Amino acid sequence: MLYHERDGSPVLLKRRVIVTGDQIIDAASTIDQQKGVPAVSVRLDGKGAKKMGETTRENVKKPMAVVFIENKVESKQVGDEVVKKRTTVKEVINVSTIQEQFSARFQITGLGSEEARDLALLLRAGSLRAPVEIIEERTVGPSLGKDNIDQGFQSVMIGFVLVLIFMAVYYKTFGLIANVALTANLVFIVAILSLLQATLTLPGIAGIVLTVGMAVDANVLIFERIREEIRNGNSPQASIHAGYEKAFSTITDANVTTLLAAIVLFSLGTGPVKGFAVTLSIGIVTSMFTAIVGTRGVVNLIYGGRNVKKLSI
Repeated sequence: MLYHERDGSPVLLKRRVIVTGDQIIDAASTIDQQKGVPAVSVRLDGKGAKKMGETTRENVKKPMAVVFIENKVESKQVGDEVVKKRTTVKEVINVSTIQEQFSARFQITGLGSEEARDLALLLRAGSLRAPVEIIEERTVGPSLGKDNIDQGFQSVMIGFVLVLIFMAVYYKTFGLIANVALTANLVFIVAILSLLQATLTLPGIAGIVLTVGMAVDANVLIFERIREEIRNGNSPQASIHAGYEKAFSTITDANVTTLLAAIVLFSLGTGPVKGFAVTLSIGIVTSMFTAIVGTRGVVNLIYGGRNVKKLSI
């Protein structure tokens, strides 16, 4: 049968097929250890190795070709219907001389570096049992990426404002103090990301949104502990001191365990997962600082050294 190479040169080949693509286990571009030239290392399964061994034993010093068969599908709009036209393209991608008998493993040499990479890629593609058919193609442009980033920022702001409103209504003055700490926490996260010159991705924005919700957890624990101490009849100053002291261990345990999970995500994850882990880790550290140290400082500034009979909490 007459075939053609990619440059159009005719090649006359016997119809008998030695091995097919599904009998190729692996094909990789490599360097021949003896000659130091680019080569393609091919590995066959048991059935292909047996047939290759028998064929190469009988045809040493004769040429052997690799034929790539591709099933193409072209879609055309005919009236209101989409008509698919299937064509089969057969072309010779390599012709090499059999130097000696081989079976399961062998090398193809006499190639350039790019040719070796291309041949290895095509041989691996030939091992696909089912034809690949493109159903739909879409191109995601930068405008769509910008829209996603804008929506991510909107989600941060909406979550941030809702948390501010809830804390101010439910915990009154102490809620406003927590809101100041939350605002400072968000500023710290952005500042640290800027110092690290980190690229803010959608998973990173998701980490910030999660941090905004988690940042007030510590203040909620502290404020509820203060309320409990007041209900037990303790003075406002004693309640504030007990609230921060008794809630500290619980807050630390909760944040440390989350931080460990974030570190594992960063260590084992890739790409977007790492971006999420970075912002989550930074948010945990900054939220602990602002929620415990920051709010304590503001509370002491307002109530410290004063004879307060009632707390606005």
